[in-house]
Amino acid sequence: MSKKTVMRMIVCSDIHCKEGVAAEPERAVKGIRDAYVYADSTDYPHIDAIFTVGDFANRGTLEQMKIYKKCLDSSLRAETVSVLTMASHEYMHDGYESALARFDGVFNQSPDTHTVVNGFHCIALTTERGCSIGEKKQEWLSSELKKAAADGERKPIFVFQHPHISDTVCGSKNWGEDEIYTILMDYPQVIDFSGHSHAPINDPRSVYQKHFTCFGTGSLSYFELDEFDFIHGTIPPEKEKCAQFLIVEAYEDGSVRVLPYDILSGKFFNDGALIEKPFDPDSFVYTDKRYLTAEKPYFPDGVSVKIEASADSATVIFGAARSRSERINAYMLVLKCSVSGRILRQVRMTSRYYLYDMPQEYSFTFENLCKGEYLVEITAEGFWNNTSDKLTKGFAVI
Repeated sequence: MSKKTVMRMIVCSDIHCKEGVAAEPERAVKGIRDAYVYADSTDYPHIDAIFTVGDFANRGTLEQMKIYKKCLDSSLRAETVSVLTMASHEYMHDGYESALARFDGVFNQSPDTHTVVNGFHCIALTTERGCSIGEKKQEWLSSELKKAAADGERKPIFVFQHPHISDTVCGSKNWGEDEIYTILMDYPQVIDFSGHSHAPINDPRSVYQKHFTCFGTGSLSYFELDEFDFIHGTIPPEKEKCAQFLIVEAYEDGSVRVLPYDILSGKFFNDGALIEKPFDPDSFVYTDKRYLTAEKPYFPDGVSVKIEASADSATVIFGAARSRSERINAYMLVLKCSVSGRILRQVRMTSRYYLYDMPQEYSFTFENLCKGEYLVEITAEGFWNNTSDKLTKGFAVI
Protein backbone atom coordinates (compact mmCIF):
# COMPACT_ATOMS: atom_id res chain seq x y z
CA MET A 1 0.00 0.00 0.00
CA SER A 2 1.45 3.37 -1.03
CA LYS A 3 1.99 6.08 1.55
CA LYS A 4 -0.17 9.20 1.57
CA THR A 5 1.85 12.36 0.91
CA VAL A 6 0.85 15.33 3.06
CA MET A 7 3.77 17.68 2.37
CA ARG A 8 6.35 18.07 -0.41
CA MET A 9 9.28 20.46 -0.70
CA ILE A 10 12.36 21.19 -2.79
CA VAL A 11 15.69 21.54 -0.97
CA CYS A 12 18.63 23.02 -2.87
CA SER A 13 21.86 24.90 -2.24
CA ASP A 14 24.98 26.26 -3.92
CA ILE A 15 23.30 27.71 -6.99
CA HIS A 16 26.07 30.36 -7.35
CA CYS A 17 24.15 32.84 -9.50
CA LYS A 18 26.46 35.15 -11.45
CA GLU A 19 26.07 38.24 -13.59
CA GLY A 20 26.11 37.79 -17.35
CA VAL A 21 25.64 34.56 -19.23
CA ALA A 22 25.59 31.66 -16.79
CA ALA A 23 24.00 28.23 -16.70
CA GLU A 24 23.01 28.21 -13.04
CA PRO A 25 19.86 30.40 -13.19
CA GLU A 26 18.49 28.39 -16.10
CA ARG A 27 19.13 25.19 -14.16
CA ALA A 28 17.30 26.57 -11.13
CA VAL A 29 14.23 27.50 -13.15
CA LYS A 30 14.19 24.18 -15.00
CA GLY A 31 14.53 22.22 -11.77
CA ILE A 32 11.61 24.00 -10.11
CA ARG A 33 9.40 23.57 -13.16
CA ASP A 34 10.37 19.89 -13.40
CA ALA A 35 9.39 19.46 -9.74
CA TYR A 36 5.91 20.78 -10.48
CA VAL A 37 5.57 18.42 -13.43
CA TYR A 38 6.46 15.54 -11.13
CA ALA A 39 4.08 16.75 -8.42
CA ASP A 40 1.24 17.13 -10.91
CA SER A 41 1.67 13.47 -11.90
CA THR A 42 1.05 12.26 -8.34
CA ASP A 43 -1.94 11.98 -6.02
CA TYR A 44 -0.60 15.01 -4.14
CA PRO A 45 -0.08 17.66 -6.87
CA HIS A 46 1.70 20.25 -4.74
CA ILE A 47 5.12 21.72 -3.96
CA ASP A 48 4.49 23.32 -0.57
CA ALA A 49 7.90 24.89 -0.04
CA ILE A 50 11.38 25.43 -1.42
CA PHE A 51 14.31 25.79 0.95
CA THR A 52 17.49 27.30 -0.51
CA VAL A 53 20.30 26.47 1.88
CA GLY A 54 22.96 29.11 1.19
CA ASP A 55 25.39 30.16 -1.56
CA PHE A 56 22.57 31.02 -3.95
CA ALA A 57 24.72 34.00 -5.02
CA ASN A 58 28.30 33.52 -6.14
CA ARG A 59 29.68 36.64 -4.42
CA GLY A 60 26.59 38.12 -2.79
CA THR A 61 26.20 41.23 -4.94
CA LEU A 62 22.82 42.92 -5.23
CA GLU A 63 22.56 41.88 -8.87
CA GLN A 64 23.28 38.22 -8.08
CA MET A 65 20.65 38.18 -5.33
CA LYS A 66 18.16 39.74 -7.76
CA ILE A 67 19.01 37.09 -10.37
CA TYR A 68 18.02 34.32 -7.96
CA LYS A 69 14.92 36.24 -6.85
CA LYS A 70 13.91 36.45 -10.52
CA CYS A 71 14.42 32.67 -10.87
CA LEU A 72 12.04 32.08 -7.97
CA ASP A 73 9.48 34.65 -9.09
CA SER A 74 9.36 33.27 -12.62
CA SER A 75 8.91 29.64 -11.65
CA LEU A 76 7.21 29.30 -8.25
CA ARG A 77 3.47 28.92 -7.93
CA ALA A 78 1.57 30.90 -5.32
CA GLU A 79 1.15 27.76 -3.18
CA THR A 80 4.90 27.40 -2.61
CA VAL A 81 6.58 29.04 0.38
CA SER A 82 10.18 30.13 -0.34
CA VAL A 83 12.72 30.19 2.49
CA LEU A 84 16.40 31.06 2.06
CA THR A 85 19.49 31.11 4.22
CA MET A 86 22.82 32.78 3.54
CA ALA A 87 26.41 31.67 4.01
CA SER A 88 29.99 32.36 2.96
CA HIS A 89 29.47 33.27 -0.70
CA GLU A 90 26.74 35.79 0.11
CA TYR A 91 29.31 37.67 2.23
CA MET A 92 32.14 37.80 -0.30
CA HIS A 93 31.17 41.12 -1.88
CA ASP A 94 31.41 43.37 1.18
CA GLY A 95 30.83 41.36 4.31
CA TYR A 96 28.15 39.96 6.55
CA GLU A 97 26.31 43.09 7.69
CA SER A 98 25.92 44.51 4.19
CA ALA A 99 24.73 41.13 2.90
CA LEU A 100 22.05 41.05 5.60
CA ALA A 101 20.74 44.41 4.44
CA ARG A 102 20.68 43.34 0.78
CA PHE A 103 18.99 40.06 1.69
CA ASP A 104 16.24 41.90 3.55
CA GLY A 105 15.74 44.33 0.67
CA VAL A 106 15.57 41.66 -2.03
CA PHE A 107 13.76 38.82 -0.27
CA ASN A 108 11.97 40.65 2.59
CA GLN A 109 12.78 37.74 4.86
CA SER A 110 14.52 37.09 8.16
CA PRO A 111 17.84 35.24 7.84
CA ASP A 112 16.73 32.78 10.55
CA THR A 113 13.24 31.33 10.29
CA HIS A 114 10.92 28.82 11.92
CA THR A 115 8.22 27.97 9.41
CA VAL A 116 5.44 25.42 9.83
CA VAL A 117 4.60 23.81 6.49
CA ASN A 118 1.47 21.64 6.55
CA GLY A 119 2.09 20.87 10.20
CA PHE A 120 5.83 20.14 9.83
CA HIS A 121 8.32 22.38 11.61
CA CYS A 122 11.12 23.73 9.40
CA ILE A 123 13.95 25.65 11.09
CA ALA A 124 16.39 27.45 8.78
CA LEU A 125 19.57 29.05 10.10
CA THR A 126 21.88 31.57 8.39
CA THR A 127 25.56 31.36 9.31
CA GLU A 128 27.68 34.34 10.33
CA ARG A 129 30.85 35.72 8.75
CA GLY A 130 31.47 32.65 6.66
CA CYS A 131 30.02 29.41 7.94
CA SER A 132 30.18 30.01 11.68
CA ILE A 133 27.16 29.57 13.94
CA GLY A 134 27.72 31.75 16.99
CA GLU A 135 26.43 31.44 20.54
CA LYS A 136 23.31 33.57 20.04
CA LYS A 137 22.26 31.61 17.00
CA GLN A 138 22.89 28.36 18.86
CA GLU A 139 20.62 29.58 21.65
CA TRP A 140 17.96 30.54 19.11
CA LEU A 141 18.17 27.11 17.47
CA SER A 142 17.83 25.37 20.85
CA SER A 143 14.76 27.41 21.68
CA GLU A 144 13.08 26.73 18.34
CA LEU A 145 13.80 23.01 18.53
CA LYS A 146 12.10 22.86 21.93
CA LYS A 147 9.02 24.54 20.47
CA ALA A 148 8.97 22.17 17.51
CA ALA A 149 9.40 19.07 19.67
CA ALA A 150 6.51 20.14 21.90
CA ASP A 151 4.24 19.76 18.88
CA GLY A 152 4.85 16.01 18.75
CA GLU A 153 7.96 13.97 19.46
CA ARG A 154 7.14 11.40 16.77
CA LYS A 155 7.02 13.97 13.95
CA PRO A 156 10.13 14.87 11.96
CA ILE A 157 11.66 18.30 12.46
CA PHE A 158 13.41 19.69 9.38
CA VAL A 159 16.55 21.77 10.00
CA PHE A 160 18.48 23.68 7.33
CA GLN A 161 21.92 25.30 7.49
CA HIS A 162 24.60 25.74 4.86
CA PRO A 163 27.65 23.83 6.19
CA HIS A 164 27.42 20.11 6.79
CA ILE A 165 27.52 18.76 10.31
CA SER A 166 31.08 17.51 10.76
CA ASP A 167 31.74 13.81 10.16
CA THR A 168 28.28 13.00 8.79
CA VAL A 169 27.46 13.09 5.07
CA CYS A 170 30.01 12.96 2.26
CA GLY A 171 31.62 16.36 1.95
CA SER A 172 31.69 16.92 5.70
CA LYS A 173 35.36 15.96 6.08
CA ASN A 174 36.46 19.11 4.33
CA TRP A 175 33.36 21.28 4.56
CA GLY A 176 31.80 20.51 7.94
CA GLU A 177 31.21 22.50 11.14
CA ASP A 178 30.49 21.09 14.58
CA GLU A 179 28.97 24.03 16.53
CA ILE A 180 25.39 22.68 16.54
CA TYR A 181 26.13 18.95 16.56
CA THR A 182 25.42 18.41 20.27
CA ILE A 183 22.32 20.62 20.10
CA LEU A 184 20.79 18.47 17.38
CA MET A 185 21.74 15.24 19.15
CA ASP A 186 18.92 15.74 21.67
CA TYR A 187 16.39 15.55 18.84
CA PRO A 188 16.65 12.26 16.92
CA GLN A 189 13.58 13.30 14.93
CA VAL A 190 15.65 16.03 13.24
CA ILE A 191 16.26 15.62 9.53
CA ASP A 192 19.05 18.05 8.73
CA PHE A 193 19.84 19.46 5.27
CA SER A 194 23.15 21.12 4.39
CA GLY A 195 25.27 22.06 1.39
CA HIS A 196 28.63 23.85 1.05
CA SER A 197 30.66 20.88 -0.24
CA HIS A 198 29.07 20.41 -3.70
CA ALA A 199 29.24 16.65 -3.05
CA PRO A 200 26.91 14.64 -5.31
CA ILE A 201 23.54 13.84 -3.78
CA ASN A 202 23.34 10.47 -5.54
CA ASP A 203 26.37 9.34 -3.54
CA PRO A 204 24.82 6.92 -1.02
CA ARG A 205 26.94 8.59 1.66
CA SER A 206 24.95 11.80 1.14
CA VAL A 207 22.47 10.42 3.67
CA TYR A 208 23.78 9.61 7.14
CA GLN A 209 22.15 8.56 10.37
CA LYS A 210 23.61 8.29 13.83
CA HIS A 211 22.04 10.50 16.49
CA PHE A 212 19.69 12.07 13.90
CA THR A 213 19.41 12.10 10.09
CA CYS A 214 21.51 14.21 7.70
CA PHE A 215 21.30 14.89 3.96
CA GLY A 216 23.61 16.75 1.61
CA THR A 217 21.85 19.07 -0.81
CA GLY A 218 24.28 19.13 -3.75
CA SER A 219 24.84 22.04 -6.14
CA LEU A 220 23.66 23.56 -9.41
CA SER A 221 27.13 24.81 -10.34
CA TYR A 222 29.99 22.30 -10.07
CA PHE A 223 30.92 19.08 -8.29
CA GLU A 224 33.50 18.51 -5.63
CA LEU A 225 34.35 15.16 -4.06
CA ASP A 226 35.38 14.34 -0.50
CA GLU A 227 38.20 11.91 -1.25
CA PHE A 228 41.73 13.20 -1.55
CA ASP A 229 43.56 10.40 -3.36
CA PHE A 230 42.00 10.80 -6.80
CA ILE A 231 44.40 11.48 -9.66
CA HIS A 232 42.31 14.55 -10.49
CA GLY A 233 42.13 15.81 -6.89
CA THR A 234 38.78 16.70 -5.30
CA ILE A 235 37.48 18.55 -8.39
CA PRO A 236 36.44 15.78 -10.79
CA PRO A 237 36.20 15.54 -14.59
CA GLU A 238 33.05 17.10 -16.08
CA LYS A 239 32.57 19.02 -12.85
CA GLU A 240 30.41 21.59 -14.62
CA LYS A 241 27.70 19.04 -15.50
CA CYS A 242 26.22 19.63 -12.09
CA ALA A 243 22.57 20.39 -11.42
CA GLN A 244 21.11 18.39 -8.57
CA PHE A 245 18.60 18.98 -5.80
CA LEU A 246 16.31 17.09 -3.47
CA ILE A 247 12.57 16.60 -3.55
CA VAL A 248 11.37 15.73 -0.05
CA GLU A 249 8.03 14.08 0.68
CA ALA A 250 6.50 13.75 4.14
CA TYR A 251 3.82 11.13 4.63
CA GLU A 252 0.76 10.86 6.81
CA ASP A 253 2.41 8.25 9.05
CA GLY A 254 5.35 10.60 9.83
CA SER A 255 7.84 8.89 7.53
CA VAL A 256 9.85 10.87 4.98
CA ARG A 257 11.28 10.06 1.55
CA VAL A 258 14.12 12.13 0.10
CA LEU A 259 14.53 11.85 -3.66
CA PRO A 260 17.74 12.95 -5.46
CA TYR A 261 16.88 14.67 -8.74
CA ASP A 262 19.17 15.36 -11.70
CA ILE A 263 18.03 18.54 -13.41
CA LEU A 264 20.15 18.10 -16.55
CA SER A 265 18.61 14.74 -17.46
CA GLY A 266 15.23 15.52 -15.92
CA LYS A 267 15.24 12.25 -13.97
CA PHE A 268 15.45 10.94 -10.44
CA PHE A 269 18.66 9.05 -9.75
CA ASN A 270 16.81 6.41 -7.74
CA ASP A 271 13.83 5.83 -5.46
CA GLY A 272 15.41 7.89 -2.73
CA ALA A 273 16.02 7.30 0.95
CA LEU A 274 13.04 6.37 3.11
CA ILE A 275 13.21 7.44 6.75
CA GLU A 276 10.52 5.24 8.29
CA LYS A 277 10.78 6.41 11.90
CA PRO A 278 12.77 9.65 12.10
CA PHE A 279 12.31 9.76 15.88
CA ASP A 280 13.79 6.30 16.55
CA PRO A 281 17.58 5.84 16.18
CA ASP A 282 17.16 2.08 16.60
CA SER A 283 15.33 2.07 13.26
CA PHE A 284 18.08 3.92 11.38
CA VAL A 285 19.48 2.07 8.37
CA TYR A 286 21.74 4.71 6.74
CA THR A 287 24.48 4.29 9.31
CA ASP A 288 28.21 3.53 9.41
CA LYS A 289 27.29 -0.16 9.44
CA ARG A 290 26.36 -0.13 5.77
CA TYR A 291 29.81 -1.48 4.93
CA LEU A 292 28.84 -4.77 6.62
CA THR A 293 26.18 -5.57 4.02
CA ALA A 294 27.57 -3.80 0.95
CA GLU A 295 27.65 -6.02 -2.11
CA LYS A 296 30.87 -6.64 -3.95
CA PRO A 297 31.21 -4.81 -7.31
CA TYR A 298 31.96 -7.01 -10.29
CA PHE A 299 33.10 -6.82 -13.89
CA PRO A 300 30.51 -8.46 -16.17
CA ASP A 301 31.48 -11.40 -18.32
CA GLY A 302 33.15 -10.22 -21.48
CA VAL A 303 34.69 -7.07 -20.01
CA SER A 304 38.35 -7.04 -20.91
CA VAL A 305 41.35 -4.74 -20.75
CA LYS A 306 42.91 -3.28 -23.89
CA ILE A 307 46.35 -1.72 -24.03
CA GLU A 308 47.50 0.79 -26.62
CA ALA A 309 51.25 1.04 -26.13
CA SER A 310 53.74 3.39 -27.76
CA ALA A 311 57.49 3.89 -27.35
CA ASP A 312 57.19 5.38 -23.85
CA SER A 313 53.53 5.21 -22.78
CA ALA A 314 50.57 2.88 -22.54
CA THR A 315 46.86 3.70 -22.55
CA VAL A 316 44.73 1.27 -20.54
CA ILE A 317 41.13 0.94 -21.74
CA PHE A 318 38.54 -1.09 -19.84
CA GLY A 319 34.77 -1.52 -19.56
CA ALA A 320 32.62 -0.42 -16.65
CA ALA A 321 32.05 -2.57 -13.60
CA ARG A 322 28.61 -3.19 -12.10
CA SER A 323 26.92 -3.42 -8.74
CA ARG A 324 23.50 -4.89 -8.04
CA SER A 325 22.50 -2.20 -5.56
CA GLU A 326 24.54 0.97 -6.07
CA ARG A 327 26.76 2.71 -8.59
CA ILE A 328 30.50 2.21 -8.75
CA ASN A 329 32.48 4.86 -6.89
CA ALA A 330 35.99 4.59 -8.35
CA TYR A 331 38.61 2.49 -10.09
CA MET A 332 42.08 1.70 -8.78
CA LEU A 333 44.79 1.05 -11.37
CA VAL A 334 48.08 -0.47 -10.24
CA LEU A 335 51.04 -0.67 -12.62
CA LYS A 336 53.66 -3.30 -11.81
CA CYS A 337 56.91 -4.58 -13.23
CA SER A 338 56.08 -8.04 -14.59
CA VAL A 339 59.47 -9.49 -13.68
CA SER A 340 59.83 -8.30 -10.08
CA GLY A 341 56.20 -7.58 -9.19
CA ARG A 342 57.27 -4.20 -7.87
CA ILE A 343 54.55 -1.53 -7.87
CA LEU A 344 55.54 1.33 -10.15
CA ARG A 345 52.44 3.48 -9.97
CA GLN A 346 49.02 3.55 -8.26
CA VAL A 347 46.23 5.65 -9.74
CA ARG A 348 42.70 6.13 -8.40
CA MET A 349 40.09 7.65 -10.72
CA THR A 350 36.41 8.47 -10.31
CA SER A 351 33.74 6.45 -12.09
CA ARG A 352 31.87 9.73 -12.71
CA TYR A 353 28.96 8.27 -10.80
CA TYR A 354 27.66 11.81 -10.30
CA LEU A 355 26.52 11.95 -13.94
CA TYR A 356 23.11 10.45 -14.65
CA ASP A 357 24.54 8.68 -17.70
CA MET A 358 27.83 7.19 -16.55
CA PRO A 359 30.59 6.19 -18.99
CA GLN A 360 30.58 2.61 -20.17
CA GLU A 361 34.31 2.66 -20.86
CA TYR A 362 37.28 4.21 -19.08
CA SER A 363 40.89 4.90 -19.97
CA PHE A 364 44.10 6.10 -18.42
CA THR A 365 47.52 6.70 -19.95
CA PHE A 366 50.68 5.77 -18.07
CA GLU A 367 53.44 8.00 -19.40
CA ASN A 368 57.26 8.09 -19.26
CA LEU A 369 57.60 4.31 -19.33
CA CYS A 370 60.90 2.59 -20.01
CA LYS A 371 61.20 -0.43 -22.28
CA GLY A 372 60.11 -3.57 -20.49
CA GLU A 373 57.33 -5.92 -19.45
CA TYR A 374 54.45 -4.55 -17.36
CA LEU A 375 51.29 -5.73 -15.63
CA VAL A 376 48.28 -3.57 -14.89
CA GLU A 377 45.66 -4.52 -12.27
CA ILE A 378 42.25 -2.81 -12.18
CA THR A 379 39.87 -2.93 -9.21
CA ALA A 380 36.38 -1.43 -9.05
CA GLU A 381 35.47 0.21 -5.74
CA GLY A 382 32.09 0.71 -4.12
CA PHE A 383 31.34 3.35 -1.49
CA TRP A 384 31.86 1.12 1.57
CA ASN A 385 35.39 -0.29 1.20
CA ASN A 386 33.89 -3.01 -0.97
CA THR A 387 36.00 -3.95 -3.98
CA SER A 388 35.75 -6.20 -7.01
CA ASP A 389 38.03 -8.98 -8.13
CA LYS A 390 40.92 -7.63 -10.19
CA LEU A 391 41.11 -7.36 -13.93
CA THR A 392 44.70 -7.91 -15.08
CA LYS A 393 46.55 -7.41 -18.31
CA GLY A 394 50.18 -7.76 -19.26
CA PHE A 395 51.87 -5.66 -21.94
CA ALA A 396 55.26 -4.63 -23.23
CA VAL A 397 56.83 -1.31 -24.11
CA ILE A 398 59.39 -1.93 -26.83
